[in-house]
Amino acid sequence: MRKITMVQYGCGKMSKYTLRYALEKGVKIVGAFDIAKDIIGKDIASIIEWDKDLNVKVQDAKEFEKFLQKHEVDVAIVTTTSIFSENYPIYEICARNGVNVISTCEEAFFAQNSNPKLAKKLDKIAKENGCTICGSGYQDVFWGNLISVLAGATHKITKIKGKSSYNVEDYGISLAQVHGAGLSQDEFQEKIASADEISDEERKKIINSGKYLPSYMWNVNGWLCSKLGLHVTRQSQKTVPQIAKDEIFSSTLNMTIPKGYCTGMSAVVTTETKEGIIIESQCIGKVYNKDEFDCNDWTIEGEPSTRVVIERPSTVELTCASVINRIPEVLVAEPGYTTTENMPENFYKAFNLDKYIEFIDCCDDEDCDCGHHHE
Repeated sequence: MRKITMVQYGCGKMSKYTLRYALEKGVKIVGAFDIAKDIIGKDIASIIEWDKDLNVKVQDAKEFEKFLQKHEVDVAIVTTTSIFSENYPIYEICARNGVNVISTCEEAFFAQNSNPKLAKKLDKIAKENGCTICGSGYQDVFWGNLISVLAGATHKITKIKGKSSYNVEDYGISLAQVHGAGLSQDEFQEKIASADEISDEERKKIINSGKYLPSYMWNVNGWLCSKLGLHVTRQSQKTVPQIAKDEIFSSTLNMTIPKGYCTGMSAVVTTETKEGIIIESQCIGKVYNKDEFDCNDWTIEGEPSTRVVIERPSTVELTCASVINRIPEVLVAEPGYTTTENMPENFYKAFNLDKYIEFIDCCDDEDCDCGHHHE
């Protein structure tokens, strides 16, 4: 079996790990693209800090579609922004050219409930060209499959509560800005918080127009409901600024955030379901002070109740490993915009990723007798 071929779109902080992890799992990197002039022309070896060149130079993103038309590419790893509509042109280019996509875009994790118009359009194009587009990353495992597996050990669930925090410094300027880092409290209210001070009817209109800006947990709650077979009756969102107690420097924003200004935000999403189960999830993204660290904290309330707390997760590395480990599942998944609750749980790949293509594909067959254990 030939090696899996991959292109990297977005060569910032995340690509340092996605590129190296892919190479170390036997994936052939055939191209890399970015919009930043200071990165274009560099060999990807400089990004992952390898000693010798890999003979793959970062190209201008303007050349992306021409490249896909001339080269055989199995999958594009897209590590850019957090908003589905901002990434849509990249996804559509890939879909038109029959190239599978895994994106770290948080909204792409389950855009059906935040931008159904574009999700449906992308699904159609991807199906026509026989490829799969999906979102994955940290949320795929730690906010999604981890919770659904725990739910499988529960007799009766009344509520699922989750809280996760992360340092926006680790993810680049786009994510920091989406979280309101560096804004005054008045600016935060105007640009971010006010978007959620609306009625359910107004929110639905904005969602249908494709202009809604969801927090990460908005899409996570939708994913969980789909995975668990729950039917959403109402979903709401509230954003709260995180305020600097003292001035703090942000290397990502390249500015000192004054005391009283916003270091980021907390977003709380509450989902009510026909089955009576409530999902209340919160994500806290901000510029950390020296005493703060990442934490993932989820509780399933019911019979029995279960709480899992993961302190100091290596969120960036876990995000990138989740994406690269997803490659085989995506290559054999149903064509279309196919979210990961419809795929097998992400599992550890001990060998080169091409070894798992036939394995995963055959294990979808009820009559498979390959002898492998498959989650």
